[in-house]
Amino acid sequence: MSSSPKILVFDSGLGGLSVLREIVRMRPDAHYVYVADDAFFPYGHHGEEEIIARVVPLVGELIARHAPVLVVIACNTASTLVMSHLRNAYSVPFVGTVPAIKPACASSKTKRVSVLGTKGTVKREYTRRLIDDFAQGCEVTLVGSAELASLAESALSGNDVRDEDIAAELAPCFVGNGDVRTDTVVLACTHYPLLLDRMTKLAPWPVDWIDPAPAIARRVSDLLGSPGRESNEAGAEMIFTSQRPHTLSQALMPFFGGRVPA
Repeated sequence: MSSSPKILVFDSGLGGLSVLREIVRMRPDAHYVYVADDAFFPYGHHGEEEIIARVVPLVGELIARHAPVLVVIACNTASTLVMSHLRNAYSVPFVGTVPAIKPACASSKTKRVSVLGTKGTVKREYTRRLIDDFAQGCEVTLVGSAELASLAESALSGNDVRDEDIAAELAPCFVGNGDVRTDTVVLACTHYPLLLDRMTKLAPWPVDWIDPAPAIARRVSDLLGSPGRESNEAGAEMIFTSQRPHTLSQALMPFFGGRVPA
């Protein structure tokens, strides 16, 4: 492995930055190419076959252009649909993002867990199977948000997002009362951790928020092997599929470990 392995991180928009941030913390030796498929955002507005037909060849083009040693699909919607197709089509290793239902149910004390995702993710058979396999006696509430991903994109882009709008998307997650109420919320969309500070303040009572990003980062690091020393090649690139120039350098730098993305 070279001292600066190239990792491609792919998402429908800016949500995958929450995953990128954790990977960069664990592997500062790598060079990162972050691709936001903003030309097709949000994925929740498209059918399953449309998403597969869009993502599989697009990722192939990106692999050919950038030659990464590993690809992270930092999007729950895409991961639940295209991972098997990608692994069949391309030889590069892939790491996906799936709802962290197993650790959430294992840690819940009240046995009341909510899964907050896009409408597409929560209705998908893949998510239902995770609940069947790993609920461990928990009552799991599926909450499909229509707007939270777009609100996160807007907030990161510097726009004002009202507390009331965030709170309305969160409200269905909080079920029960007294000692028998939701104590754990799975963040089943990578956009949502971008709003975590605000969601924590707006929650009607404290809960554990389960973000899969640290586990994804550990998996990436394991696949890469022992880290090398950070080199001058360990840079960062930001690509929008709409081909618009990004004007978010200051906002994006923390996600890239302080690097200014080209």
